[in-house]
Amino acid sequence: MLSVGRTREFDTDAALRAAMELFWRQGYEATSMQELVDHLGLARGSIYGAFGGKRELYLAALDRYIEDTQGEFLGRLAAPGSALEAVRGLVRHYAEMALEDDEAKGCLLTNTAVELPADMAVGRRVESTLEMMETALATVLTRAHAVGELPAGKNPAALARFLVTLLQGIRVVGKTPGRRRFLDDAVEQALAVLG
Repeated sequence: MLSVGRTREFDTDAALRAAMELFWRQGYEATSMQELVDHLGLARGSIYGAFGGKRELYLAALDRYIEDTQGEFLGRLAAPGSALEAVRGLVRHYAEMALEDDEAKGCLLTNTAVELPADMAVGRRVESTLEMMETALATVLTRAHAVGELPAGKNPAALARFLVTLLQGIRVVGKTPGRRRFLDDAVEQALAVLG
């Protein structure tokens, strides 16, 4: 006789998003398995059964965060109209997000890169995401260059790497009390570099 496995009695996507929020707020090391049990409202066995251990749950939550933010990032760059204005809008958006981040959560990807620099699985995810950002920005900046929006002396690939570094830096500085002073000037300088 075949045994039929029990159907999960909880929404795994909702649980993953709840775990993502807790990890995002507290970090990996500061979040205990008991806090995950309490926050998700699930038995420890259910969490292990659905996701594996704490590390596997963290990586799944990080993957979900990357998926969510990557879509928004690419969507902003695909906005109709001026390619260069789409890039400027993206820089402004990052600064606005940082200034509105009253919980000082920052960016889960950046937080993870800082907290777990030696973790190979994390490193691959961070590197892949930064490369995606670089490629997308370089593509849009190359388009801006081709239509004369970006001055002839500007290198789209180098600008893309600069902007990836700036955007991730904005997310770090955005966690500090004096963020407005730094971010206003950083955005102004970035926009000036773009021409």
